[in-house]
Amino acid sequence: MPKRVFAEGDPMPRLWEADPAASFKRRLGKSALELGATENDPTCPDVWELDNGDVAVIGRDLTDSYEGRLPEGVDVGEDERLVVIPGRMMRSAKVDIPDE
Repeated sequence: MPKRVFAEGDPMPRLWEADPAASFKRRLGKSALELGATENDPTCPDVWELDNGDVAVIGRDLTDSYEGRLPEGVDVGEDERLVVIPGRMMRSAKVDIPDE
């Protein structure tokens, strides 16, 4: 596993790593079309559970827009992106997300 170097220069091992071999299992919540967040455009926000239990979020990349104004203790790694989806989309996914 490659080392991640934080802004302070301290390398810290990752406890979790995304698995690029994981497959899409099921949509969480409603589609963008069902929520009225698109007019049949296939490039829509979405939330999916992967077959390994992880969650994939498709949204607008606003990493650069939020750079410099992240809350204290929040950092976006070099290989990470900050994405934004409609709030109603995440709220609709709540019923599909188990408590544990």
